[in-house]
Amino acid sequence: QVQLVESGGGLVQAGGSLRLSCTASGRTFSSYAMGWLRQAPGKEREFVGAIQWSGGSTYYADSVKGRFTISRNNAKNTVYLQMNSLKPEDTAVYYCAADRYYTGGYYYEWDYWGQGTQVTVSS
Repeated sequence: QVQLVESGGGLVQAGGSLRLSCTASGRTFSSYAMGWLRQAPGKEREFVGAIQWSGGSTYYADSVKGRFTISRNNAKNTVYLQMNSLKPEDTAVYYCAADRYYTGGYYYEWDYWGQGTQVTVSS
């Protein structure tokens, strides 16, 4: 079992930056690929990006490519989402997720989910 807790959300002006963190419980964190997804009010959940267990490969949605960066520190059981050049359309609840068998690309069937953290970007 893996428990995930996100932090770092908040209110930021357009063009600003935020860094989200997701800390996992359990001793097998390094065995899991980690993903970030988001859901805006009235919209379906959207894949943002993911990172393989080794940190060697990352994947991003086209909507965030070049602005967002995912990294991880396996020694701290933590994955990060650095968000730069934020836009009002980035406003959403952001979720981190974990999966042992993620192989790349857009993915929604993650095994474990955090509770989410709100990001609001004002114009």
